[in-house]
Amino acid sequence: MKVTPLDLRQQRFKTVMRGYDRGEVQAFLLEVADDYENALREMDKLRTDVTKLDAVLAEHRGQERNLRNTLLTAQKHADEIKEHAQTEAGLIVREAEGQRDLLLQKAQGRLEDIQREIDALRHKRREVENDVESLVKHLTSTLEFIRDQDARSQNERVLLHRPRPQEVPAAAPQAAAPQAAAPQPPPHAFLPKADTGS
Repeated sequence: MKVTPLDLRQQRFKTVMRGYDRGEVQAFLLEVADDYENALREMDKLRTDVTKLDAVLAEHRGQERNLRNTLLTAQKHADEIKEHAQTEAGLIVREAEGQRDLLLQKAQGRLEDIQREIDALRHKRREVENDVESLVKHLTSTLEFIRDQDARSQNERVLLHRPRPQEVPAAAPQAAAPQAAAPQPPPHAFLPKADTGS
């Protein structure tokens, strides 16, 4: 049986001999009714507060779920971005390494070509030096031979044109002047022409 404050206020008891004081009982019932009413009001207020708090709690839990989902999504996106960045970085590094190896190969090939060219030029220089040295030796030998031949020819001409003692006239007070020697070609006329490569 549910008792309300109104029931307490309207409650009436039968009178009997030697019973309680009706005034005190009535006053007590009124006081209990007031306290009970206040307690019911407080309970209603507490229920309202609990309902509001439940609503706020539910809202906070919803926000917490949303925040958790947002964080999970952000973490997932961050992981995806990190993985993508690592993949891109790996591709860039591999491409750079490939270009580096290609440049090194080209540089090595060019260096070998330059070294071969230097070796060829050194070999060509030695050949030219040997040719020049051989030509100088040949020209020197030829010049000495020409000078030797020229000296011999001069001696032979002097001997041929020198007058014999019995052929000199007795009346001639002075020996006849020797006949002038025939002009000789310059020594360079006997030098071989240099090879011009034509």
